[in-house]
Amino acid sequence: MRIEKCYFCSTSVYPGHGSAFVRNDAKVFRFCSSKCNKNFKMKRNPRKVRWTKAFRKAAGKEMTIDSTFEFEKRRNVPVRYDRELMAQTLKAMRRVGEIRQRRERAFFKNRMAVAKEKTLSAKRRKLAARKARDAQIATDMEATETTEEVSTELVQPIAEKESIRIKRKVLVPATRKRSALVKGEGKSMGMDLD
Repeated sequence: MRIEKCYFCSTSVYPGHGSAFVRNDAKVFRFCSSKCNKNFKMKRNPRKVRWTKAFRKAAGKEMTIDSTFEFEKRRNVPVRYDRELMAQTLKAMRRVGEIRQRRERAFFKNRMAVAKEKTLSAKRRKLAARKARDAQIATDMEATETTEEVSTELVQPIAEKESIRIKRKVLVPATRKRSALVKGEGKSMGMDLD
């Protein structure tokens, strides 16, 4: 069973799935879905579309260089069928898959650690800037207090503020709505109702 790769998003295309486009120069483009086919027709670059594997690799979000990728390359050398050789090949494929998963997890953890460090450093910078601003405000306040007396007339008591915020609910009796089909209404519009 030959599993192709989608030309646009690089996902696996199993037999009987997806579509293919053959150009005039006999180059075959395989697509996993109509979404990839339409993006290809719109001449979009897969490295600039965020949901493709090409973008993830170009942006450093997935591993690009690893020895486990060498095993995936096609080997077009025909080999005579041997049951033991097949068993060993399948065992090796499983082992390579496990190694790749472990390495991808380690790569992800390292990438997240770097991102976490960046956010922490940004938070530290903001905190330091806030402390410096608060210290500047405190020194400015001390300077103004020594030169001028602070007016207490502008400060309202807390009780007054709370009394302004509290509003009473007013109950309004509900009125009966008139129906549009009441006899006699609607004549102004030229309608006669029986």
